[in-house]
Amino acid sequence: MHKTKISLSWSGGKDCAYALYLLRESGQFEVVGLHTTIGEETRRVSMHGIHESLLDAQALSLGLPLEKLYLPASGDNLAYENVILKYLEKLEVQEVRHVAYGDILLEDLKKYREEKLAEKGFLGVFPLWNKDTFALSREFIHRGFRTKICAEDVDKIDEHWIGRDFTLEFLQRLKPGIDPCGENGEFHTFCYDGPVFQFPVNIRCVKVIPKDYEYQTEGGIRERKTFLFADLILT
Repeated sequence: MHKTKISLSWSGGKDCAYALYLLRESGQFEVVGLHTTIGEETRRVSMHGIHESLLDAQALSLGLPLEKLYLPASGDNLAYENVILKYLEKLEVQEVRHVAYGDILLEDLKKYREEKLAEKGFLGVFPLWNKDTFALSREFIHRGFRTKICAEDVDKIDEHWIGRDFTLEFLQRLKPGIDPCGENGEFHTFCYDGPVFQFPVNIRCVKVIPKDYEYQTEGGIRERKTFLFADLILT
């Protein structure tokens, strides 16, 4: 059976790891590689805070090449679109016309991705799209995936969990209104073991780093939000 070649957008977290699992299980796709956007100066995935060395270790265990797309410090949307465009041109040479994402519920983001891909004649594939996040989070754990909470909004997630595993206990203790897959940005994860890995990526948290972000509400009010990041290193 002919399989469709596809590249997977990779953040290092649970959703993209589970998307990889489902793509492989479907029998329809051949995942030819992963691609990740990384801060040019920080060498980290922006909202996850994960250093590129951990992504390299994941890719080695997954048995897949990882294309690292470096974003300048400005981090504006145009810079993002430029690096993605160059990557799509590279995929085109390899006769790859499909790109997969681990998105679940965010309609605007999905539409944006599809429109940008369509401009270059590519198609987006969303293995987790519109799945129930309550069921999906538990399914992920029951399948044997292991992942750590690497970033969290302290207004939404108890600081006790930063650097700890994403478990059934974590899900049971979530505050009302918090999405169990963190679809509204409540938390982010780093997946270090599971059925898609050939061997675990051994890591430990050496410290917790707080970082404040300023943003403007729809009413024009300036507010500040604090995120905690687990500084994970390879062991």
